[in-house]
Amino acid sequence: MMDQSPSDEASTPASARRVLVLQGGGALGSYQAGAFQALCRAGFEPEWIAGISIGAVNAAIIAGNDNDKRVDRLKEFWELVSSPVPWNPVLKGERNRTLFNETSAAIIATFGVPGFFTPRIPPAALWPHGSPQSLSYYDTSPLKKTLERLVDFDRINDLKTRLSVGAVGVTSGNFRYFDNVEFKRQGKRIGPEHIMASGALPPGFPAILIDGEYYWDGGIASNTPLDFVLDAETDRDLLIFQVDLFSARGRLPETLLEAAEREKDIRYSSRTRMNTDKNRQIHNARRAVRDLIGKLPESLQDDPSVAFLRKAARENTVTVVHLIYRSKNYETSSKDYDFSHVGMVEHWNAGVRDVHLSMRHKEWLERPQSDETMVTYDLTGDEAPVSKKE
Repeated sequence: MMDQSPSDEASTPASARRVLVLQGGGALGSYQAGAFQALCRAGFEPEWIAGISIGAVNAAIIAGNDNDKRVDRLKEFWELVSSPVPWNPVLKGERNRTLFNETSAAIIATFGVPGFFTPRIPPAALWPHGSPQSLSYYDTSPLKKTLERLVDFDRINDLKTRLSVGAVGVTSGNFRYFDNVEFKRQGKRIGPEHIMASGALPPGFPAILIDGEYYWDGGIASNTPLDFVLDAETDRDLLIFQVDLFSARGRLPETLLEAAEREKDIRYSSRTRMNTDKNRQIHNARRAVRDLIGKLPESLQDDPSVAFLRKAARENTVTVVHLIYRSKNYETSSKDYDFSHVGMVEHWNAGVRDVHLSMRHKEWLERPQSDETMVTYDLTGDEAPVSKKE
């Protein structure tokens, strides 16, 4: 059963724009749902949610419902898509659990997930060359019906909460964010197809046609939308909870299954590390420009070039609380498509637990000091906080 324990209220966060950033990761996405449940209890209500792949699905469910319905809708979705394959608690030990996980993932790969995707019948190889059915193993039309039932897209398009989801153009190779604020300016609307495009991971899922272009899962190019958030908001201070599903750090593999899992972790987490490094460099460069302008003689202060640099160097402060799902020893590379109910509950409760641990550090929610523009807090595997001040 998913965690129902209460949480202490967090201290009042800094007066900043609250943002929830959700990485892609398939079945691991219930970790994000559990984290959101705990964030709600702690009084953190996001004004803006950005997601990729399964993070886009969670984001749409959150943004597309009133505050009092969000957790219930998330529970409904994750209960729907979790496989009823039973786990016998008598079978203890990591080896037995690994066998169960692999078996569960194999069953899901064969028969699909209710409310999410079903295998193509006949299989893709038997469809005419070039037909949409020949380009993916599964049909995701059940997901469209699920989104239409669980998500109020009128609420999203009325801009009650900002929503941004990323996808990649199949023919252009360009990354694109579908953002309800930008769409409003253009007279467009966010719909189920935009959420499905963000999670259309090939060759499992079919590309989604939007405005004459076919789109695949945004995780192909960047699995974490942090860079979009930082680029789109440079005026207001930001308090960001970033919930990732793959860890960049891990131990040296000892088996083929562990090697496959480690490769997947690195592949889908590396973008987060790249984004953090890039933004640290940008923030440090802006600070250096401000310091240099302050040292210029008064005769140059009104120079047009200096005025331009002064404006370019102006920046907001950013606090990122970074939560990362830590795999269990019995999980393998199939963890992102093992939709077993026991796995879903474990991931959900892990998200609840990690938010509770984060909220113990009240200083994480305070505005960075005047000489700091970006601070990232990570919860390490041993529950010790790590801060990086930029």
